Amino acid sequence: MEFKDILAISGQPGLYKYVAQSARGIIVESLGDGKRMNASATARVSALAEISMFTEGEDIPLADVFTRMYAHTGGKEALSPKATPDQMKAYFAEVLPEYDRERVHVSDIKKALSWFNILVGAGFTEFTLPEEPAEE
Repeated sequence: MEFKDILAISGQPGLYKYVAQSARGIIVESLGDGKRMNASATARVSALAEISMFTEGEDIPLADVFTRMYAHTGGKEALSPKATPDQMKAYFAEVLPEYDRERVHVSDIKKALSWFNILVGAGFTEFTLPEEPAEE
């Protein structure tokens, strides 16, 4: 399973692995319980590889944020997304000191922590993006 195949579906809890295309959308498998379902063509589906976080400089891909979190935790789960907003902000500042405190909301941090913990629980150890082909 690769990071590029991991999806978040608006309105659905957890994360999903892309399985196949279907006539009415895509078939996904929950990373939490392994159940498969059809995500309709009208559902808002986001690949984690396409998501980035605001920083004071250039935006940083979520894969890089997760790589930093993995190094920070030593491969264990991060802070619980049920922690207080101040605890989450302090934790995120340790992991990503340059994150934009104006544009990154507590809900964004909560979602990042939740997703990271799901991925670590599912056995993820590398959060790499696919290489872009070099232009000549």
